[in-house]
Order: sequence, then C-alpha cells, then structure tokens
Amino acid sequence: MSTPQQIEILDLRHFSARQLRPLLTEQAALWQRRLRWDYRAATDILLNYLDQRILPGFVATARGKVTGYTFCVYEGTKAVIGDLFTTHTNPAPLAVNHTLIRHLLETLLHSPDIARIESQLLLFDAGILPPAFPSFTPYPRLFLELDLPPNRPATPPTFPPSIELLRWSPTLYNSAGDLIHAAYQSHVDAQINDQYRTLAGSLRFLHNVIRFPGCGTFDPEASWALRSTATGKLAALLLVSRVAPDTAHITQLCVDPAYRGAHLGPNLLQLCLNHLPARRYNALTLTVTEANTQAVNLYRRAGFQLRHRFEALVLDKPPHRHL
Repeated sequence: MSTPQQIEILDLRHFSARQLRPLLTEQAALWQRRLRWDYRAATDILLNYLDQRILPGFVATARGKVTGYTFCVYEGTKAVIGDLFTTHTNPAPLAVNHTLIRHLLETLLHSPDIARIESQLLLFDAGILPPAFPSFTPYPRLFLELDLPPNRPATPPTFPPSIELLRWSPTLYNSAGDLIHAAYQSHVDAQINDQYRTLAGSLRFLHNVIRFPGCGTFDPEASWALRSTATGKLAALLLVSRVAPDTAHITQLCVDPAYRGAHLGPNLLQLCLNHLPARRYNALTLTVTEANTQAVNLYRRAGFQLRHRFEALVLDKPPHRHL
C-alpha cells in the first residue's frame, strides 16, 4: 500500500489546536454517524492538550494542509494509542493512516522505557489495522446497541435477600476498585487492558471512567451496585455514561467471581434498562470482547444488536537488552 508522495509526516507538537480543529470536527461527526456518540467533549480536551504541545504523535499534511493525525499517551511503561484519523477528502485515507501508525510505532518500539503498547481504535472495522501493527495480538471486539422505546416493557429484576441494591455513590469508590480487580483476574479483558491486573490499575480505570469524558459523561443516577449484607463487599457493579443527549453507554458491568451463576449480571442489566427511559435515553450501547462468550450471550438475550466490529491490538515488547 503506497502513500501519495505529496504527504509529509511531521511531529504533532509542532501544531496548534487551531490547525487541527477542522480535522477533529470532521472526526467527531463520524463518531456520531457510526457509533451514536457525541465526541465533542473529548475533542475539547484533546484541543487543550494540543495547545500545550505535550502529546507525542504525528500529523500528515498535504500541500501544507493537515490531513491526518495520531497520538499516544504514556502510563508508566505503557503507551496507549489514543487516536488515529485521516480526512476522507484525502484520496488514500487508509494509506495515510497506516503511514501515521508506522511512524508512531517506530518511535514507541525504539523507546527503551516503553514495555507495552495498547490500542483500541473504535472507528476502524476489524481487519483494517492489523497489517499496520506487525507482531501485535488482535482481540476482536463488538460494539452493540439497543433501542429503548418509551413503551418498552419493564421486567422487574430479582435479587437474593442477602444482596442490597445501591445507586452509585462516591463512598463506593474503593470497594468498586476491589471488585473490578477481582472480577478480571484471568479474564481475557485483562490481556487487552493491563489496568485490570492490579488494584491500583483498577482504581485508575475507575477514576478515568468517572472523571474524564473519554467514555462519555459519567451518569451516577443510572449506575448501580449490589452489596452483600453479610460481608459488606460489593458483589456486582454497573456503570453508565451519557455519550450523547439520548444515548447511554455501559462502561462497566462486572460480577464478583463468588457470585457467578447467581444471575446478578442479567438482573442488574434489567434494572438498568428499566430506569434509562426515565433519564431520557433512547438507546444503550456497549463494547464487549468477542471471546467473552458468556457476556456476549447475555447482551444478545437482552436484545442488543451488533453495530460495529473492531479490534483491540496489544504488544508486550521483549525485554530491552544492553549490549
């Protein structure tokens, strides 16, 4: 795949928010069309970082005009590829995207302080990006959606007498981190996102969901937890964010391994579906790893439909050897 010769790849930190704003506006419109996602809040944060000239990444230009960009963020020894986009007015957008990624990966692969690289670029169909990510392990993921008509019948959930239902509260923060960490031990999603592997990482994941709009604006009134009355520990958790005025997104649904088989997940999901219309939501979306068949089957039974299939891509670099 060849890139048009007039394309020039430059350091992202040489560009201001003003120069990239038209490109990001086009990208936000694509998020809305493809995923029902209002991406403008995330775009505003990115524009602020661009003006600070602190994001590592690259920009593609054609005859002096910005035509594409990519960037990453660092989390300790891990790099997370944050985004990749090329305007569709470019005659070869996929070729430009692959060139941008190749420049970014060359930088990361030659950085001795980076031990792991993760990427989840939702706008790209499965199979599109792996050729640009040699040696990466792909994990197919599904973007599912469910329409919520106002007259949708509400089935009452049922929970064991030993389980109490709680609406989200900041007092649950540490307990929720404990639960997320426990729920993802030896789970395929811990291979995709290494934050799940430690308690500190699980708390950081939770903090990002609640405080930052990358996954929408957290909606505590639509988020729930189940707690054991005997132990005081959380048994299950469901977190929801608003990704558009009429669209909710499940950012987390997990169950403590000790309670698997007790139908807490399906009932917690049903509770969520019952309450969302009152919050003026017309649709609910989520992402799930295709290999997580138990979760996929749960969502299928609830009526979710496939909107988009994409991939998470992960690379654990071999240890750096000093000669």
